[in-house]
Amino acid sequence: MPERDGGLPPELWSRPAMAAALATCDMPTVVEGVRLARGWSQGELARAVGYSQSWVSRVVNGQQSLTVDQVRDLTGRLGIPVHLLRFGRPAAGRGKGADPTRRRDFGRVVAAAALALPAAPRTDVDEATAPVLRAVTGGQRRLDAVSPSRDLARGAVAHVELTGRMLARARHTPFAADIAAAASEAAGFAAWLHADMGDTGSSRAHYRTAVRRARQSGHGLLDAYMLGSLASFETDADDPALGLTLAQEAGRWLGADAHPTAAAWLACVRALAQAGMGRADEAAAELRAAEAEVDRPENATPPWPWVFAFDHAKVAGCRALAGVRLRRPHEARAAFAEAFGGARPGGKQGALLMVEFASAHADAGDVDEAFRLAAAALRAGAVCGSERVVARVRRFRRAYQGPAARCVRDLDDELAALLVR
Repeated sequence: MPERDGGLPPELWSRPAMAAALATCDMPTVVEGVRLARGWSQGELARAVGYSQSWVSRVVNGQQSLTVDQVRDLTGRLGIPVHLLRFGRPAAGRGKGADPTRRRDFGRVVAAAALALPAAPRTDVDEATAPVLRAVTGGQRRLDAVSPSRDLARGAVAHVELTGRMLARARHTPFAADIAAAASEAAGFAAWLHADMGDTGSSRAHYRTAVRRARQSGHGLLDAYMLGSLASFETDADDPALGLTLAQEAGRWLGADAHPTAAAWLACVRALAQAGMGRADEAAAELRAAEAEVDRPENATPPWPWVFAFDHAKVAGCRALAGVRLRRPHEARAAFAEAFGGARPGGKQGALLMVEFASAHADAGDVDEAFRLAAAALRAGAVCGSERVVARVRRFRRAYQGPAARCVRDLDDELAALLVR
């Protein structure tokens, strides 16, 4: 049976056709065998290896010569054990004189690599490596709730570099996929920290790394999660059209039979992008789809990398944010009340939500409550060192065009004092 989201079956490499292809360095047959074992389309294979679909089609049809570097790249991305590849005669059926892997060059390289390859994986990479790397990221995430992002960023970036080096060491071991997943988590957290610091360029670069590492892991849910996270980032960075495109691509990685937590979360990501583009009907349809997913009985236990199940309160929170973006303040306020039940959300994410809630009150004409919430968010952002929260409060203030009431002047004073601390 194909194993789309899991590892390749161990017996794949000993199957007669695959063993023969490895023995003759017949890369078209090897690559096609991996595709079939995964249950991938050619488009999915192309995304996994980072090349165009037309290029992949030429490879599997024996019409594309491969350089040594390309063969190394393919073996690493697809988990093909390079030490099993051997120089041999060209496979039959590829055409007279065909040499799709440039075997004369590659055979010597592989032979040298095979001689240098130890009988067992390196002792510094084993089954404990990925859990240890993930535990480090988990500890950093827990610190994020109470620490300024700037204090954590240097360590997070160093951890991204460490996971990358460990992945390079694990490239031809059975542990590579799990380490790639750990590297993706580390890069995703670094992206979040830099977004919170207002460094969108670095954040975007780390999100790209997170997506690339997720793809190397072969874990479809992780790939969708990181693409969806990048989509949410781009929507928040005032490019909802790009956010929607990325969210739709993430949906293709999820597939039609996705876990309800993943499907509901991604529907909300798309809803916020649609709302950011002013598409009220499309946003409402996505939110209804999210509600339907939340109601499914399988939603009780979320799949990794999600930690908590996506529930009605979270959908209500997204409906509230959509209402703010669509300038529907009364709908937004009702949804905020449903999401939080009168309680003030905490932490950096809570402060960001308070700014959104403030916008809903301002649009509804409740200026005093709007500025009270904005001031509370500003203080919370200052305590946790979140540049993003401060920037959102400043944007809220610039958007307000009403009279300079006492609450408005008080917020202006707090913003000015924060700049000169």
